[in-house]
Amino acid sequence: MPKARPPELRDAAGAGALARHYPRGLRIEPHSHTWAQVLYAMSGVMWVEVGREALVVPPQRAVWLPGGTPHSIHMMSDVEMRNLYFHERNVGHLSRRSDVFEVNGLLRELITSIAEYERTQTGDEAYLEAAYRLAVLELGRAPRSSLRIALPDASDRRLEALCRAVIANPSIAISFEQHAASVGASVRTLARLFTRELGVGFAEWRRQVQLAVAVSGLAEGRSVSSIARELGFQPSSFSDMFRRELGAPPTGFDPGGTLGEAAAASVAAVEPEQAKSGRG
Repeated sequence: MPKARPPELRDAAGAGALARHYPRGLRIEPHSHTWAQVLYAMSGVMWVEVGREALVVPPQRAVWLPGGTPHSIHMMSDVEMRNLYFHERNVGHLSRRSDVFEVNGLLRELITSIAEYERTQTGDEAYLEAAYRLAVLELGRAPRSSLRIALPDASDRRLEALCRAVIANPSIAISFEQHAASVGASVRTLARLFTRELGVGFAEWRRQVQLAVAVSGLAEGRSVSSIARELGFQPSSFSDMFRRELGAPPTGFDPGGTLGEAAAASVAAVEPEQAKSGRG
């Protein structure tokens, strides 16, 4: 796997930015940066592993990584990445925990403008300094996302092998019993390991992986029916699961928007129909 190459960070500035394109399937090996980092995909989907969690990052989401946080990145599609870096003295009030957050229009423009300025080295230095300060303020206000998946440590190879097999193919067509047989462990043993090590049962954990794969596919423009079939669902049951877990139907998912906007659009579409039913 390739190594990450952060930009030259100037301590006097206390901030920096980077713009890069990465192809689908590329993996960046575990590494860390001295400064805090914002990983943002203008387009494409990232799977970022931080400690014992995987953070799923579709478009218009970003990852907050405090300074010194080891992480690795898998590009689930072609990714146009824009990163910001901050000296600890400028972000000491922000979370010390890695997180995924939604990127609104203002924060998106700030990140892309800053990255473009740093790439071309043209523009107004006073504007750049103000843009960095405003970006930090917006980071503190941004809604957090729940697209995170618990990962096992390396203490039990059977559990780790099963989890990696599900990540590679999360279809419900492969039963828990089949997965257990493939790694040479009993269903009872693995069920106990899931609860103890990951805090959830197998079915719930696999559903989290399925949602990550689904969001990735929707962001790439794939149809709901093709994603449902890949995961072993009928389209209607898949849509019900997606809405129940994320608060919005997959048909309302906009790669350029946020899940909150999708949920609001869904409610707005349903209310007129309910009003008609009430009058009838």
